[in-house]
Amino acid sequence: MRANTLIMIVLAGVFGVLAVVLANIWLANQRSAMAQSNGVQASTVVVAAVPLKFGDALSADKLREIAWPAGAMPAGAFKTVKEAMAGNGARQALQSISANEPVLAAKITGPGQRATLSAVLDEGMKAVSIRVNDVLGVAGFVFPGDRVDVLLTRSVRDSDGADKSFVDVLLQSVKVLAVDQVADATKDNPTVVKAVTVEVSTKDAQKLTLAAGAGQLSLALRQAAGSKGEMNERITLADLTGDTPDDVAKRQAELDKKAAEEAAAAEERKRADDKIDGLARAVERVGSQVDQLSKAKPVPVVTSAPQVAQEVKEVIKYVQPEPPKLATIGVFRGIKLESYEVPRQD
Repeated sequence: MRANTLIMIVLAGVFGVLAVVLANIWLANQRSAMAQSNGVQASTVVVAAVPLKFGDALSADKLREIAWPAGAMPAGAFKTVKEAMAGNGARQALQSISANEPVLAAKITGPGQRATLSAVLDEGMKAVSIRVNDVLGVAGFVFPGDRVDVLLTRSVRDSDGADKSFVDVLLQSVKVLAVDQVADATKDNPTVVKAVTVEVSTKDAQKLTLAAGAGQLSLALRQAAGSKGEMNERITLADLTGDTPDDVAKRQAELDKKAAEEAAAAEERKRADDKIDGLARAVERVGSQVDQLSKAKPVPVVTSAPQVAQEVKEVIKYVQPEPPKLATIGVFRGIKLESYEVPRQD
């Protein structure tokens, strides 16, 4: 290859790069001119110069100012580093702040305040701790900032004296503030913990406190973006057997029949008890009447002299009947019997 050709290729490449750089500069100037022509006023906003995590103290070397449209300032943003550092005492980060992310007042403490859970709580919310173990705590995979469902497992005794166990979804989409005593949301190493602190309302805090003594609490980790509530129902031991709807209907019919029999027996016992109560009241009334009669004074009874009954004697006389005057005599003449009546001789 000739030297002239090589020189021409190098010069073409240099001129091409120069043309691209000049074009970018011209386009940037044009965009700036258009923004100024549209009346958009430029301002500044304070962003993090380095990544910040929970509890990090703010300082001038960790913050910087960048250009920002004045009409699109985020709520709670600071325009200058001096404004962000104003006040007596340092400020601390309440949550993770990435580099070049605007530093907002809601993400840092006030001057001289410490980064505690009370500073992280939203208005009207409370922090409640739940005791868990390596299984109920989702094997340590729950971190600050996650959202979980709180499940309550308990057993109750029915009218038959049998214990029935079931699980209810007590609370949904609850924000986790801390695990054990760690509230840093950047923590990413699974650790088996003994307690999880969650952010709930006052009523939900009452539910959790009561449920802790009524049964066993466990956590179900939700999808990071799944904060919407879901329809849920109570799960019992019968749901674990895989019964068909016909089996469930048959079992329910048997339960209804048994309940009806128990109701009839209870009604019969009630009627028998009512009868016994009626008899007891009757006996009590009779007893009270006997007591009243026994307390009453006896009334003297005047009896008349006994009358002598006149004795009547009955005489029975036997009369001998008179004998008949004629007697019947039978005489056989050959084989023929002939009867004759003759005068009776005494």
